[in-house]
Amino acid sequence: MPRTKSAKKALRQSERKRKINAKRKLDLRKVLKEYKNLLETKDKEKAKEQLKTVYKKLDKAAKVKIIAKNRAARLKSRLTKKLA
Repeated sequence: MPRTKSAKKALRQSERKRKINAKRKLDLRKVLKEYKNLLETKDKEKAKEQLKTVYKKLDKAAKVKIIAKNRAARLKSRLTKKLA
């Protein structure tokens, strides 16, 4: 356990960030799953709309370094290719 005041504060901050990052990662997974389900049901119009949300979540996750920038780009490319 932290002893100094600054170490205690750092622990609080890291716990807060961990929860926020976990929530963002979970949201990203949910959006990807919804998109893949739409592709399986052959609903192209709804899938196109969902793709916008997927892009937004991937870009945000890459920006705050939850996932790597190139991974986000690779996923966007592959998911777009599946739609066509």
